[in-house]
Amino acid sequence: MDTLSDERLEREFKATKKALDGIKIIINNDDKNYEAALEFLDTAQRYYNDALYFREKNDRASAFGALNYAFGWIDAGKKVGFFTEK
Repeated sequence: MDTLSDERLEREFKATKKALDGIKIIINNDDKNYEAALEFLDTAQRYYNDALYFREKNDRASAFGALNYAFGWIDAGKKVGFFTEK
């Protein structure tokens, strides 16, 4: 991805980190889907951590891809009613 600038990648890191930091699980912990909500959040965080690893290795394309997956899990969690933004 020669067109992926450092500035663009950093904007994506900031947006994803802000989204992760702003997540609030909105279902009760006794809800049958609570564990699924935790898994969605954990998966998003793991992809974000992967992106950090790839950035450290100067693999910008993989970092960008991992950030997109992280954001996808966040968006999916919002769509199914697990999360909201604080």
